Amino acid sequence: MRILIACEESGTVRDAFIKRGHDAVSCDIIPTSSPGPHLQGDVLEIINDGWDMMIAFPPCTYLTYAATRHWNNPGREEKRTAAMDFFMSIINADIEKICVENPVGYPNTVYRKPDQIVHPYYFGESYQKRTCFWLKNLETLDYSATIIDKPKPMYICQGKKCKGKAIGWTEGIRGMNAKERSRARSKTFQGIADAMADQWG
Repeated sequence: MRILIACEESGTVRDAFIKRGHDAVSCDIIPTSSPGPHLQGDVLEIINDGWDMMIAFPPCTYLTYAATRHWNNPGREEKRTAAMDFFMSIINADIEKICVENPVGYPNTVYRKPDQIVHPYYFGESYQKRTCFWLKNLETLDYSATIIDKPKPMYICQGKKCKGKAIGWTEGIRGMNAKERSRARSKTFQGIADAMADQWG
């Protein structure tokens, strides 16, 4: 199949499909951090180029409920609306098979509930990170053979705003600057990428 991996710079999902014999290409506004077929630019400019499948990871910065403390900051509503418009342009693309990934957030309320919510530990990775999939002509991922015990939090936050909160993967990345953290948070876990390629490919 010709598969578009939209809004992915890491190449993780792209390479998982390539290893299984598919013509997979990633696309993002920044260069790929892993050598391989990659188109740098606006994915909406190539979204109608005859793809058989698209797996998309639209930016969640202004959509996720993880940042609700910033929800009403000046200019935030406009950015959230623009992010949601982009999300809907992706999900309404004229492509037979589509998966759109995002954390729990604004789309769950203003669009619809996701078809599936998973964690990396469902696929053999020792992390918690609640991840939503909105699917078109794709079955939910089967993790019955790969799920492991639920991992413990990385640590318990002691800050004023989060005292006592159990911190998992996305907020537990230390020793990185903001840009590095953003890339690490957006990278798909290998176990999930392999499940996508094995089951949807």
